[in-house]
Amino acid sequence: MTPTTILIIIIIYFGILLLVSNLVSKKSADNDTFFKANKNSKWYLVAFGMIGTALSGVTFISVPGEVGNPDLQFKYFQFVLGNAIGFLIIAKVLLPLYYRMNLTSIYGYIEQRLGTVSYKTAASIFLISRTIGSAFRLYLVVIVLQRYVFDAFDVPFALTVLISLGLIFAYTYRGGLKTIIITDTLQTFFLVSSVFLTIIFICQSLDLSLLQAFETVKESNYSKIFFFEDYLKGNYFWKQVLGGIFVTIAMVGLDQDLMQKNLSCKNIGEAQKNMFTFTGIFVLINIFFLSVGALLYLYAEKNGIAVPMVDGVARTDLLFPEIAFNHLTIVPAVVFLLGLTAATFATTDSALTALTTSFCVDFLGMDKAENQNKSNVVRTRHWVHLGFSFLMFLVIVFFNAVNDASVVKMIFKIASYTYGPLLGLYAFGLFVKSKTVYDKLVPIVCIAAPAICFFISKYSSELLGNYVLDNELIIVNGLITFIGLWLISKPATENTRY
Repeated sequence: MTPTTILIIIIIYFGILLLVSNLVSKKSADNDTFFKANKNSKWYLVAFGMIGTALSGVTFISVPGEVGNPDLQFKYFQFVLGNAIGFLIIAKVLLPLYYRMNLTSIYGYIEQRLGTVSYKTAASIFLISRTIGSAFRLYLVVIVLQRYVFDAFDVPFALTVLISLGLIFAYTYRGGLKTIIITDTLQTFFLVSSVFLTIIFICQSLDLSLLQAFETVKESNYSKIFFFEDYLKGNYFWKQVLGGIFVTIAMVGLDQDLMQKNLSCKNIGEAQKNMFTFTGIFVLINIFFLSVGALLYLYAEKNGIAVPMVDGVARTDLLFPEIAFNHLTIVPAVVFLLGLTAATFATTDSALTALTTSFCVDFLGMDKAENQNKSNVVRTRHWVHLGFSFLMFLVIVFFNAVNDASVVKMIFKIASYTYGPLLGLYAFGLFVKSKTVYDKLVPIVCIAAPAICFFISKYSSELLGNYVLDNELIIVNGLITFIGLWLISKPATENTRY
């Protein structure tokens, strides 16, 4: 498929999103629409659309790519099982709390439970983490678009990023969450369809029926799921499951992005139906992603296709686009492109909306009664939305300037560390009802905990007898935060016991 064809498809795709955005936001573009979708979202649309948000472009290309590693294979599914348990805990514990308190920003709980400084700290953690994380996800996919499309037109990388973010801004800045609910449903449809169709196309190329493909994958060297052999390694079963549980609780249940969609449902019953349905779809779609990975490597072996190299390093996350664009027919290539685009922009548009919501509510107080009717609040929200778009642009350009995979991965890993303090803050608030904290000391604890975890992670092999910390590091992070909060605690008053 030529770069021109790919570009035309992308233009048509965004044209559809802009049309949907215009239709959705035509009647109302006020803050209630932007922040909460007027509390009128259909739970089944939220459940389906959340798949596109939860599965970023990184998942789309990296999860299949990692299957070729003998130490990984289907290891990721262990983590997914932990994710599923985490989603159920969110549905039964956190969602009822958020609905009972009628929150727009979930960090409002911290304000009422621990104090204003703690509240601002929690919101700041989210803003920093989500900006870096979302920028990193978009960066990895823009690299693919740059390599296979925009390099052919001599378009600079920075301009590619600017165009991508500009398009996302254009269809989200007016309708916000109400628009996202609809566009993410559409994008998830493209994402899910692309996974199923990719399996069909590769099976046809390998002359396999779907049943034969299942047996071939099962008997291959790529399909091992459970790793119980060595608890010291990062792929050990219980490490992955426990890590999956707590990463989900912290990075979904304590994250304004995904929770904002849940809070747009009419009531707690519909929000919980959304989470239960979403969990089932999430587990199933990840099985298909892993299966795509195994089939890609089988296809590569049969046709003598090597993993693409970048600066002398094998990049497994480029195997999927390499095969789709250069070795399959035009229809599979179009399907891959739509799936990758949908996965990427469903994540980024949702993140930008959540960042804008958090800043406007947590720092500008736009949900307060005295501010809701001010004449300039919508215009201010537009500027905040534009500001976060530009901030994400700067972060992506920085990642590209660094151009060092190890440094970029470390930045992303450090960003994920910051969710540990959120886990500690909410755990303390929920389980230590008799105490509150000295509010002004909370930022110190929330900075110290990730720093200590970084040290532990870097030297875990030496400190813990060759034990390698993996996804369970977030548990350690949350525990250190919890202990720190206990050390600065004091007796709670009646109005702080939520």
